[in-house]
Amino acid sequence: MFFWLSNELIEIYSFLNVFKYITTRTVAATCTSGLIVFLFGPLIINYLKGLQEIGQPIRVDGPKRHIIDKAGTPTMGGLIILLGICFSSFLWADLTNKYVWIVIGITILFGTIGFYDDYLKVKSLSSNGFSAKMKIILEIIIAVSGVYLIILSGSFEIFGNLNFPFFKNFTLNIGWYFLPFGALVIISSGNAVNLTDGLDGLAIVPVMIAVSSFGFIAYITGNIIFSDYLNIIYVDGAAELSIICGAILGAGLGFLWYNAPPAMIFMGDTGSLSLGSAIGTIAIITKHELVLLIIGGLFVLEAVSVIVQVISFKITGKRVFRMAPLHHHFEEKGWSESTIVIRFWIISLILAMIGLLTLKLR
Repeated sequence: MFFWLSNELIEIYSFLNVFKYITTRTVAATCTSGLIVFLFGPLIINYLKGLQEIGQPIRVDGPKRHIIDKAGTPTMGGLIILLGICFSSFLWADLTNKYVWIVIGITILFGTIGFYDDYLKVKSLSSNGFSAKMKIILEIIIAVSGVYLIILSGSFEIFGNLNFPFFKNFTLNIGWYFLPFGALVIISSGNAVNLTDGLDGLAIVPVMIAVSSFGFIAYITGNIIFSDYLNIIYVDGAAELSIICGAILGAGLGFLWYNAPPAMIFMGDTGSLSLGSAIGTIAIITKHELVLLIIGGLFVLEAVSVIVQVISFKITGKRVFRMAPLHHHFEEKGWSESTIVIRFWIISLILAMIGLLTLKLR
C-alpha cells in the first residue's frame, strides 16, 4: 500500500524516493511488525486467557514438569504473529508482485489449519486436535496449489530444475515432479517447525534466524547483478520477499518478548505451521530448497528424531531417544530448559551461517 502510494506521490514529495528501495522497506517492515506485536500483544494475550479455561492442554505423555510449570498458559499466539506479518507486508510490499500474495496466502491458510487444531484442543481440553489424516490432506491441497501458482508466476524452465548447493553448475531437471517435491518442502517445513515448538522461545528464534537468512537470499536472488556474480539462478521479483522476511523477523522479535521464559503465551499450531510454511515457500521461490535443509537444520533434526523414534519402536519395540522430539530427550536427561533452548539457538545460528556459505562456495 505505502509502496504504491509513494510511487504516486514521488513527483510531489521527492523524499519518498527512498521507499523505492527494497532495503528501506525491509527495515520498515521489520520495525512495523515488531511494533504491532509488541503493542497489541497484551490485549490479545488477555483476551485469549479469558477464552481458554486451562490454557493450552499439556501432553500427558510429555515431560512431567510441563504439567505443572506450563499449566494455564494460553495458546494461539500465532494470531499475534500473523497480525504483524500481514499488516506490515501489506503496508510495505509491492502488492503487484505475485510471489508476495502466494507466500502470504500459504502462510494464512496453514495458520488457519493450525488455528482450528488449537481451537479443538482448547475446546476439548485435550492435547489432541482434529485428525492427522484430515490435516495432512488440507496441507497437501494448499501446498500443491501454491507450488502450481509459483510455477505459473515464474518460468517452468527455472522451477522445473533442482539446484544443488556447493556445486557450480549442477542442476537436476525434474520437470513436473517439482510439483509434489515443492509441496513436500512446504508441508515438511511447516510440521518441522511445529515439532520444534515445545519449549519457551525454542522455535521462534531459529525461525527468525532462518527468515533473516532467506531474506538475504531473496534479495540477491532477485538482483540480476548479485545473482550473476554468485552464479545463482536469478528469479525476477523474488527480492520483494525480503519485505515479508523482514515482517516475520519483526513479528518474531515482538512475540519473543512475551514468549521468553516463562512464556506468557504459546504460538501454538497457529504460529508454527504458518511460519514453517512461509519459510518453505520462500525457499522454493528463491530456488534454495536444498539449502533450507542446512539453514533449517535444527527443524530437520527435530523432525528426524520423531521419525526415527516411531520407526524404531514399531520395528524393535525399543526407543532410540528417551523422548521425542529431540528437545524432550535432553529434558529427560536432566538438562534445564534454558540450557536446551540457548544451545539449540546456537546450533541454529551455526547452521544458518553454513547455509549462507553455500552462496559463495560453488
